Amino acid sequence: MAKASNDYTKLMKDMMGAFPVDTGAMTDAFKTQATFADKMSKVVLEAAEKSTEISAGWTKSTLGKFGVVTNAKDDPADYTKAMTDFASAQAEMSAESMAAFAEVAKKVQMETVELMLAAGKDIGDEATKAVKKATDDMTAAAKKAGAK
Repeated sequence: MAKASNDYTKLMKDMMGAFPVDTGAMTDAFKTQATFADKMSKVVLEAAEKSTEISAGWTKSTLGKFGVVTNAKDDPADYTKAMTDFASAQAEMSAESMAAFAEVAKKVQMETVELMLAAGKDIGDEATKAVKKATDDMTAAAKKAGAK
């Protein structure tokens, strides 16, 4: 019974040895993915930084303009004017800030599409190479097995 087990083990070992595995394709795929992730991270971090700058500037401007509203006024009508001026300035700042956010989003979208297209091309090229190499290896292994 032990001999049958050894024969099966030898058979499996011989069979697996006849079909070589190329770990280089996996290494290349990992490197491609790591490079893509690195580039994508830079896009995301740059967008986050720019968005934070826009938000901070908007907040700073809002607080600066709100100071005029909180100042003591001699005439009650001046409070209404201060609030109206603040609301008008806030509407303008909101529009400017939203436009700036939209520009950041547009840039991220364009860079992401470029990265995805480049990654797709790289992955396609690597897959073609891997399939060709695997086909060549399998053909060679089959010829070698047929020659025995």
